[in-house]
Amino acid sequence: MAAEKKAMLGHKVRRLRRELRLTQAQMAEMLAISPSYLNLIEGNQRPLTVALLLKIGQTFDVDLATFAEDDEVRLVAGLREVFSDPLFDHNDIKNQDMKELAAVAPTLGQAVVTLYRAYLEAREDVQALAEKVDDRDRQQPQAAGQHFAQDEVGEFFQNQNNHFPELELAAETLWFDGDLESGDLYGSLARFVQKAHGLTVKLMPVEVMGETVRRYDRHSRRVLISEMLSPAGRTFQLAVQVALMRHRDLLNATVEKAGMAAEESRQLARMVLAGYFAAAVMMPYGRFLEAAKAARYDIEVLMHRFVASFEQVCHRLTTLQRPGAKGVPFFLVRVDPAGNISKRFSAVPGFHMARFGGGCPRWTVHQAFRNPGQILTQLMRMPDGTSYFAIARTLSKAGGWKSVPRQFALSLGCEAAQAHQLIYADGMDLAGAADAGGRATPVGTNCRLCPRLDCTQRAFPPLNHRLVVDENIRGLSSYIGPPTG
Repeated sequence: MAAEKKAMLGHKVRRLRRELRLTQAQMAEMLAISPSYLNLIEGNQRPLTVALLLKIGQTFDVDLATFAEDDEVRLVAGLREVFSDPLFDHNDIKNQDMKELAAVAPTLGQAVVTLYRAYLEAREDVQALAEKVDDRDRQQPQAAGQHFAQDEVGEFFQNQNNHFPELELAAETLWFDGDLESGDLYGSLARFVQKAHGLTVKLMPVEVMGETVRRYDRHSRRVLISEMLSPAGRTFQLAVQVALMRHRDLLNATVEKAGMAAEESRQLARMVLAGYFAAAVMMPYGRFLEAAKAARYDIEVLMHRFVASFEQVCHRLTTLQRPGAKGVPFFLVRVDPAGNISKRFSAVPGFHMARFGGGCPRWTVHQAFRNPGQILTQLMRMPDGTSYFAIARTLSKAGGWKSVPRQFALSLGCEAAQAHQLIYADGMDLAGAADAGGRATPVGTNCRLCPRLDCTQRAFPPLNHRLVVDENIRGLSSYIGPPTG
């Protein structure tokens, strides 16, 4: 084994140099290496050693995380999903082509993914409009771009590993400034808001609030909270209001770093960050991480200990990525009964969730609706052989007898190798999770990206495979045969 870890990251060194407007000779001089050696590094003819990587970080004040390979892996996964569209069936685009594009021109590759997303949304908008016209519904279609904003904000959080140290520090500081009490967090927050900002927090009846759960009335200097919220929901919404009043500059500065083009994206990002702050107040990082490890990530124990909801605890678990004090890296996805994904995040290297189209029906998160309120467990094996462990449970958000309850299913998972730390994996054969004959369920990203031809739940053919129709034979799946093209 080599004494130093080496990586071919020349394209990132070249991009950094160009961003700094330096010549190869200038950068080489600053790094105390020869221009010819730097040229070989940029051309991926020489590896970038750990020692030189550290020197780059010190000399140019660069976050070394930007040189990690994960962003390239995510980009390749995104490109693979784009080019799995039937639109490109007649193009001979190979996996190696996508890897080279991600390595040599990542900005161009991301532009391809962004362009495809815009194309897909435009196609869906046209389809929705056509359906409205066909039904003689002359109402204006929903404004385009809303789903795009959610994707843009999701990518921003993904790039930050869903961890924001400045917001964590602000939440911890609030506990001292506000003299908050863990036994009465809602009450102590309300007293702090009254003392520090001159605002009265008032619980309001549903007849007044309607579908609104929180309202800030500037004229009467009141924060109105709906009585229909659970205790955890009331505390969360009050903490969100504190973030918007007390840390607006920090929220704006964090959003500005993302460089989002659309105002809708910036507004949504600000609100999601305020929610992040609220969760950090309810579940302070150090105490929550210690409790999670001690309880072996028993979500219901954490719910009661921190007076939080199932979803709040699961989402908070995905944020435990502080350097030197990390929890288990989790992925999280929330779907509705139609399979629409309304929340997703992955801190698990290499795990990819579909961004375009539906997910895999073999994933337990879709089966949770048949077992409301129960926690289901699953070992999953992806087409590349990697295995994951996940739990899934339904969520119900009701507003009263006459209100239609909102139903979701949430899945939280990790690599199978990490699952022994979770109480939910007790008794499972984690060692044999990757075996073809083991208990792991074969799962894919979606049908177009999954190469398994023996899947009886396939809705579309896999990439570069053809639809075979034989009137004399009827099997469980029509998507068979060797790759085409």
